[in-house]
Amino acid sequence: MDFAARFNGRRVLVIAHDLVATAAALVAAFYMRFEAQGLAERFDGLLLAVPVFVVYATCVYWYFDLYRSKWRFASLFDLANIVRASALLTVSLLVVDYVLLAPNFYGHFFFGKITIALYFVLQVFFLGGSRLAYRYFRFTRTRRRTVRQEATPILILGRAADSEVLLRAIESGAVRNSWPVGILSPSPADQGQTLRSVPVLGRFADLQRAYIDLTARGIDVRRLVLTASAFTPDTGVEDALMVARQLGLATGRLSSLEDGGNVLRLAPVAVEDLLLRPSVGIDYGRLREFVRGRSVAVTGGGGSIGAEICDRVVTFGAARLLVIENSEPALHAVMEALSTKNSDAVIEGRIADVRDRRRLDALFGHFRPELVFHAAALKHVPLLECDWGEGIKTNVFGSVNVAEAALRSGARGMVMISTDKAIEPVSMLGATKRFAEMYCQALDAELARRRLPEGPPPMRLIAVRFGNVLASNGSVIPKFKAQIEAGGPVTVTHPDMVRYFMTIREACDLVVTAASHALAPNPSDLSVYVLNMGQAVRILDLAERLIRLSGFEPGRDVSIVFTGIRPGERLNEILFAREEPSVEIGISGVVASKPVFAPLDEMRTRLTALEQALAFGEREGVLHVLRDTVPDFRGQAA
Repeated sequence: MDFAARFNGRRVLVIAHDLVATAAALVAAFYMRFEAQGLAERFDGLLLAVPVFVVYATCVYWYFDLYRSKWRFASLFDLANIVRASALLTVSLLVVDYVLLAPNFYGHFFFGKITIALYFVLQVFFLGGSRLAYRYFRFTRTRRRTVRQEATPILILGRAADSEVLLRAIESGAVRNSWPVGILSPSPADQGQTLRSVPVLGRFADLQRAYIDLTARGIDVRRLVLTASAFTPDTGVEDALMVARQLGLATGRLSSLEDGGNVLRLAPVAVEDLLLRPSVGIDYGRLREFVRGRSVAVTGGGGSIGAEICDRVVTFGAARLLVIENSEPALHAVMEALSTKNSDAVIEGRIADVRDRRRLDALFGHFRPELVFHAAALKHVPLLECDWGEGIKTNVFGSVNVAEAALRSGARGMVMISTDKAIEPVSMLGATKRFAEMYCQALDAELARRRLPEGPPPMRLIAVRFGNVLASNGSVIPKFKAQIEAGGPVTVTHPDMVRYFMTIREACDLVVTAASHALAPNPSDLSVYVLNMGQAVRILDLAERLIRLSGFEPGRDVSIVFTGIRPGERLNEILFAREEPSVEIGISGVVASKPVFAPLDEMRTRLTALEQALAFGEREGVLHVLRDTVPDFRGQAA
């Protein structure tokens, strides 16, 4: 930082103020203790002591960073610094008065204990009081300006701790054109309280009453702002949103502090609000330490999962990133999004299909990734039941191509994105994913078996099984939203169908977390990782919650129609097979298992048989190989 930046005009004024305040505090303490006559008797000594003490005080204030904070943001932290600085100055006066100076020259104490105690109180008051007064002045000026600009009166829904983030932002001027007139909180401890002069008007169920009371007082509330805590279970937020729609109130959501980015940005209701459970906590420090400085390749990088993985690894400090995608528009979109991030990572985007083995070998051989995240896949159950051959080409042979290319390029690890539908599969999606899992697990075991005691660690290959990812491409949430916007009906296959759900952010953090565990210095033989997603959620409950969050009443405003289970679907999903007991790995929210698989030679034999059956277009032959390879596969013939 250059001299001009360190000593700009405002900082010089602050320093001058503190110098004057220090001198005033010392002189005022003398006057209060000794009055005018005693002050006159010590005047000559003060003329010498005050300038020296003021210069010394300036150094103390600089050490305690009193000049780095803006007065408009004065806080308890700044007040604590003022108290610490004033305490050091007070102790310095005691040392001078009782040890170095007074007993030797005067025969009595120049300052005295009472004077020094008075100085401490006055010094804290002069330094801290002026800062708080300036902050209050800026607050009142912001309020007047907001009122003049006819800011929108808003009601905040959420706990006091979350609401305070927005209130502070409004006070400082960071958020404009909004003025809070009340808070509705689900917490009993918040009831009857006032937060930064904004009253808590009740719970979410009191929204209509609060709106009527405010309207009667001439306050025209136009918007609800919901904090992250508003969406915790059993708050009644769905009913509040229906009331808001009836009252014609606009709604917005304040981003969670855990989401990163601009937490003060108001956004529409997010799909994460549908999770019906707390988000899984992730050790981001662990992930940054693991990814920082590495070269990473992501297949299917233009999809919803692949694009988020790219974003996460760049955020965590990867040095180089290779994005592989067979869709030109999708690749262009993700590259544009990554270019806006403030990162030093070297990012390459290449058009390629995982079915093209030579292309993958060339790309990986040139890029030399340390980590490979394999997200490219075909995943829609009904489509793969029809076009089963395409699913095999991408999900099986494409995954084998990626695994072999990663091995030949010297990668340290590969993570395959799999699905909970791979366990006891009833669909071509589940069977193809499980086949690919088994091949990677067989290759992982074979590499571990061949490892020499003195040699480098072999490449690890692991699978991460996802539940249904909220708002991923082609997932049920965008479909439900479109149906609600069209006025309904919302189509649900079966009233008892349940699924495990996770957010895109959780899914991608799980991928990186699993890789960090598998590539630890003392790796285990675990190679399947699953997010602890809590209880499965009924699709019907999800549809009803989304309808309510959109401000409608299910069955009255928007109807729900049951269409029947489609080919390849089942009512319940399974995370681990009976032969795959799950174990805790010491990482919150993640469990793992040692899967069942055939030896690598046997898997390659079956891969050849699958390729031959596919070449002849024999569905029954393909099903025979899959049933022979994949445990408990119950796919049906055409």
